[in-house]
Amino acid sequence: MDIKGKGKAKDPSLTPAGSNINVGSDGLTAEEQLYQETVHRLQKSYSKKIKPLEQAYCFEGFHSAPLTAQDIGSKPMILLLGQYSTGKTTFVEYLLGESYPGAHVGIEPTTDRFVAIMNGPEPKVIPGHAAAVSGDLPFSGLTKFGTKFLSRFQVAQLNNPLLSNLTLIDTPGILSGSKQIQRGYDFTSVINWFAERSDLVLLLFDGYKLDISDEFKGAIQSLRGHEDKVRIVLNKCDQINQQQLMRVYGALMWSLGKVIPTPEVNRVYLGSFWPKYKTPVGTVYEDNIDLLISEQRDLLRDLRSIPKNAALRRVNEIVKRARQARVHAHIIGHLRSELPSMFGKNKKAKAMLDDLPAEFRKIQVKYNLPPGDFPNPEAFKKDLEAFKIADFNKFSQRLIANADEALASDFPRLMQKFPTSNNQAGNFGFPDSGSS
Repeated sequence: MDIKGKGKAKDPSLTPAGSNINVGSDGLTAEEQLYQETVHRLQKSYSKKIKPLEQAYCFEGFHSAPLTAQDIGSKPMILLLGQYSTGKTTFVEYLLGESYPGAHVGIEPTTDRFVAIMNGPEPKVIPGHAAAVSGDLPFSGLTKFGTKFLSRFQVAQLNNPLLSNLTLIDTPGILSGSKQIQRGYDFTSVINWFAERSDLVLLLFDGYKLDISDEFKGAIQSLRGHEDKVRIVLNKCDQINQQQLMRVYGALMWSLGKVIPTPEVNRVYLGSFWPKYKTPVGTVYEDNIDLLISEQRDLLRDLRSIPKNAALRRVNEIVKRARQARVHAHIIGHLRSELPSMFGKNKKAKAMLDDLPAEFRKIQVKYNLPPGDFPNPEAFKKDLEAFKIADFNKFSQRLIANADEALASDFPRLMQKFPTSNNQAGNFGFPDSGSS
């Protein structure tokens, strides 16, 4: 569908790509120069001051593997989630203005794998096993999900201006119903892995698929801790009339309220995202066009801010991870120090595991740590049961001091380099909001 308002003034923020972007002598925009410098400094601080702390206390066994240089330096990422046939792949084609290698669209469940759509000199598909061992791609951490998952993962490359600024992650359609067919890998853990590395997570619904299946509910709940990245899109709104749209919107908000337990009301973007080269399927109602134009403009403006703010987001993610690693080290160090030197280690370890919230409170008071930085006690206990507390390293004040230096000095110095002006973002390869 081509949604364009006749005679409407064009939004100045939606000018063609490059028209308001200054390019330096090295061919990079100011945002790209800042991003490269920030990534280099983050890689240095993380590898020297945060990664040793993670490795010393097996942070990987409780959270995620240490970040590689490719993880920190990767382009901004957008993750798309939704039940089957809600328009995820079509939305990707709308953004790109073309289809990507290996894409298939239909009313039945079609995308049966995770697909990372990235920039490349020519269209090609890289199988998951090859992508996971490639030193040029940020997907080495996916090897922990095993062969069955990697067989359901691939990288699609094509030369597209949008992909020079970010990476899109298309996901398998989630089936409706309470009982799901086993996929052969931990779907929600994979979602969490991508969400942790994404700059934005889009949850797509359409007016005919508002039910949230058990698997979709688990996927949404795996996004906890990343709520600031989540945006909700009600797609295919041109296929329902204005009265139906009001009812559908209310039903969606009610369904989300049961799955996302936050006091804030989630922003839901309305739209109908069809590439120019495709004809909309089904009846198209015209009474919502002005509303959809406005909503799509808001969503695209939100998406355009991602490349512009990529460097700031990278700092934010590393700071968040550093705080988690620091608290984790204090927890492990405390539990290790409480064990007796000779006999009764197992008994003491079991007693501490059985009353982990009380141990957390001791650590909070002893080291003046904020309660909000601590993990969920039940989840932490489950992970900790796979280890012997006596086998962990003793508490190292030197490693903690290095992490504190990064948090108190290195990262704040990086923040001072960001401009305070709030100039409008360029297009960065995104389509105009009035076109589909």
